[in-house]
Amino acid sequence: MMDSSPAPTPDSGKDGLVGVSLRQPPANVDAEQALLGALLTNNRAYDRVSDFLTGAHFANRVNGAIFDAIGKRIEAGMLADPVTLRGTLENSGLLDEVGGMAYLARLLTSTVGIINAGDYGRAIHDAWIRRQLIDIGENLVNNAFGATDLDGQDQIASGEEQLFKLATDKGQDGGFTGFDRALTSAIETAEKAFRNEGDVSGLTSGLRDFDRKTGGLHPSDLLILAGRPAMGKTALATKIAFSAARALLNAAREKGEGVQPEGTVAIFSLEMSAEQLATRILSEQAEVSGERIRRGDIGQKEFDRFVRVSRELTQLPLVIDDTPAISLSAMRTRCRRLKRTKGLSLVVVDYLQLMRPAVGTRPDSRVLEISMITQGLKAIAKELEVPVMALSQLSRQVESREDKRPMLSDLRESGSIEQDADAVMFVYRDEYYLQQREPKEASFESSEKYQAALEDWRRKMELVHNKAELILEKQRHGPTGMVPLYFEGEYTRFADLDTIHEEYGR
Repeated sequence: MMDSSPAPTPDSGKDGLVGVSLRQPPANVDAEQALLGALLTNNRAYDRVSDFLTGAHFANRVNGAIFDAIGKRIEAGMLADPVTLRGTLENSGLLDEVGGMAYLARLLTSTVGIINAGDYGRAIHDAWIRRQLIDIGENLVNNAFGATDLDGQDQIASGEEQLFKLATDKGQDGGFTGFDRALTSAIETAEKAFRNEGDVSGLTSGLRDFDRKTGGLHPSDLLILAGRPAMGKTALATKIAFSAARALLNAAREKGEGVQPEGTVAIFSLEMSAEQLATRILSEQAEVSGERIRRGDIGQKEFDRFVRVSRELTQLPLVIDDTPAISLSAMRTRCRRLKRTKGLSLVVVDYLQLMRPAVGTRPDSRVLEISMITQGLKAIAKELEVPVMALSQLSRQVESREDKRPMLSDLRESGSIEQDADAVMFVYRDEYYLQQREPKEASFESSEKYQAALEDWRRKMELVHNKAELILEKQRHGPTGMVPLYFEGEYTRFADLDTIHEEYGR
């Protein structure tokens, strides 16, 4: 339990001077004594408070210790009353400072009914929360005055992390969900899929074949998209984020003019700047290569197309946060704020190895650090009820194999990532590796052999040109397998293999 010593507060004194008065931390000792009396009288009252209350929540240390002693006996299936607790409490010397066993007898006179036990327990818990808020506030003030080496931004993140832990403390959320409610949710999901002709029950990814395998992007799911450098991880994630945002915008427009989208897509880009990411989307939609955009090598016709496309893109419910090395606690806070203000439908993280765990935590190893990050991302997905897609690097052991297609064991710091994810998928392009194996004339004894090898290489290149694979290696709620995709390197864009001309009007 945090320190609950009185905190000095400013108070207006004589002659208009500001003095200091002392205020007692919030506590409800009467409620503590009444609850203990109820527990000692009727052990069944413990069931009303055991799921959110512990001895650490009591303002009076002795009352808290008595509560824990009562709980220990009840949870062991034994009776807890003044007689059965006598030996434990006398041997510990705990009651010496409050008058010995006579204190338990006094508690029995403060008893409340079993029905009211929950209300008294919540009053005790609420007073504890207020004491923690005071303690967090004092720490924030002291740290701001220089009591820590953390800079201002890290102090904000640390304060947010402490508040989040307090908000999610045992007793704030959780508990059983009735099967009737769970069944109703399942039926609603099935009905949504049925109305969408069986294809998508979640948020669309913009990739038809992927949506058919997964049903779209579902709330509370953590999806890992991994691949080696240059495979197109960011391009694919951007495609999915853009398609989801466009679907949200279209759904709002169908409801009527001026209707705002019900949610927002948030991209946390730890590697690329917001401007670079926006340029990628603009390049894809305007069909002008990003390289030419950077060089300014565009004509008036292409520039006019830029303006037209950009006007359309500004309507999208899509936001980008390009804070480098963002901490898990800062990301969680920003997502919660976005959900509260604009709604939140999808979170994309590029990429998780560049993240930091919560401020103030110092994992012993990189594997443990990644484990904390993936667990935190899954917690965000569940708490905010949105799908979270996190990009991940692969280890170099892929390069040492003849078949370069990734496997689950190739995930860098893989154990926790594979365990926490609801789906793991890899993006793979055979064209990238085959391109590196172009025959060199100097390696052959004769030009005939070189030409034959070159022709064979070109034939293989034609078979894999502009083709990619999305390998769904793990899916907790559905089948695995490979989804063929079209990849156009000039515009760094993905599409379904057989619909590229329809999608981009070509």
